[in-house]
Amino acid sequence: MELAEVEAAVAELDAVYRPVANAPVDLERLPQLGEDVAAALSALDVGDRAEAVLGEMVELYAAGDGGTRAAVRELFDRYPSFRWAAQLPYADDVDAVRAELILFSARDQGSDTRDEILGLRDLCDRARRAGVDVDALLAEVAAISSDIDRYGMGSTRSILLGHRDRRIG
Repeated sequence: MELAEVEAAVAELDAVYRPVANAPVDLERLPQLGEDVAAALSALDVGDRAEAVLGEMVELYAAGDGGTRAAVRELFDRYPSFRWAAQLPYADDVDAVRAELILFSARDQGSDTRDEILGLRDLCDRARRAGVDVDALLAEVAAISSDIDRYGMGSTRSILLGHRDRRIG
């Protein structure tokens, strides 16, 4: 898929996800929030398509030059509902962890660096428990990551490198 085709697909999926992403939170149902959101996303029936598009984005980002990677990062900025809702499949093998780290790099801290860091810590902990050499993958993906400090908490590159040698927990 070319970048223009990817953007068209992302724009369409963003529009589909937007009502769920922007729905108000019912505080009376706060304990069920996770289940409610999962059910609403499932009802949209676009998860497989979003996963395929994310896979294309990860491939473009990993194989691309600096301009291509910047363009992919811009798509995640331009389409926040897609960024929030679309996910890669859960797995703890080396290729899946690499893909998740590349996706982390491409999202370039999203709209909240703290949320992204918590997700990164969880991913690294899961991968370490599964015996994946996370430190090597962090260094590999950091090499293609942005070095711009977007929100005053460090660049995506520095965040990735800062998670090397981190102990589980």
